Amino acid sequence: MSSAAPGRPQASSRRSVLHEGTPGSLHHLRFGLLQRGFAAVAAVFVLVLLAGLGAFLVTFSNTQQVNSAQDLQGSRAYWAARAGIEWALGSLALNPAACPTPPNPFTVDGFTLAFTCSALSFDESGATRVVYSLTSNASQGTAPGGVAYVERNVSATVEK
Repeated sequence: MSSAAPGRPQASSRRSVLHEGTPGSLHHLRFGLLQRGFAAVAAVFVLVLLAGLGAFLVTFSNTQQVNSAQDLQGSRAYWAARAGIEWALGSLALNPAACPTPPNPFTVDGFTLAFTCSALSFDESGATRVVYSLTSNASQGTAPGGVAYVERNVSATVEK
């Protein structure tokens, strides 16, 4: 058997205890302290990365919603301007002798319409022809170039 006392480990077993990786071992002191806190740094990096991604997605979603709303308003403005042209064509059918005069204010679906008409007369083999140039401008918002400002123009030329 061994010549060591019963309560004391042998020298060879003491050496193996120092290299096992227990909190009091030399191995733990040599390599464990260098790695302490690495998981916290990685976690902070991942959190910052996810927060940046989340902020980007919120901004992207907001931009898409604004663009969608502007597309819808642009379509509404086009149809309001088109309604102004249709009104003018109906007025010319009732009275082909003069350019129609729009009511003041001239609004359609919340859009303000600015209407212009010009007439050009010419003689065609003894018959007088009149060509009307009609323009309807529908706008909504406070200032041209602003985010909420929408404007569309529709033009038509009619011969009577």
